Amino acid sequence: MNLSRKKNSSQLDVILEATIEEQLEADGITYVDLPKEITKSTYVSGKSKTFTEDEVKKLTNQQVEAANETVLQAHFIKPIPLQDPKDGYRLTEFLKQNIIAGDQYTFWKYDEHLQALIYFQQYDGKTIYKNMSSMLLIYVNDKNEMVGYEQTLLIDLEKDEKKQEILPAIKALETLYKRNYLKPGDRVTKIDLGYYALVQFTASQVLTPTWHVVVNGETDYYVKCI
Repeated sequence: MNLSRKKNSSQLDVILEATIEEQLEADGITYVDLPKEITKSTYVSGKSKTFTEDEVKKLTNQQVEAANETVLQAHFIKPIPLQDPKDGYRLTEFLKQNIIAGDQYTFWKYDEHLQALIYFQQYDGKTIYKNMSSMLLIYVNDKNEMVGYEQTLLIDLEKDEKKQEILPAIKALETLYKRNYLKPGDRVTKIDLGYYALVQFTASQVLTPTWHVVVNGETDYYVKCI
């Protein structure tokens, strides 16, 4: 009896999943290939790093305005030319050589309003999205020169021992669709798994696995998947 119920429940899940796919198709909503191999993930905990004076002393061509703080503020004594701020992903080697733990950041975008290159910290190959405690902002002047930056970093990052099943990517699209964030004719241009802080602006943080969905190549949505 229990096996029969379990089988019926499984069949119902398949029907419901097919239904949301049909609804998206009926509205002309298309999407890239969805990740199907990721079925489990874990929470991650960490704490804000305090940048020390010893670390700051090793930085060259930089005048640091804050030491022994969780936010590192610095400006370059000699501005550094930049070909195109929108190509911030090309600065990988520069970050490694000039920024503390620079190899832990990945380029997000260039913000024209802030005149800043925005980088997010990564952990275990996944991006920690929009977390004020794990960001790097490199400021650019009107001559396309890097003039300074602000940096925060999470350290002692550890995965929870217990892995948990996560909502499949199609369910993330279903959530956005039901909340009217996906409109007829939209295209989901990217979907990947990263982390989002449950609570920001705290010394210790818990990061939850989150689907990052990009619609029409310009609008970002985040759907928690545990």
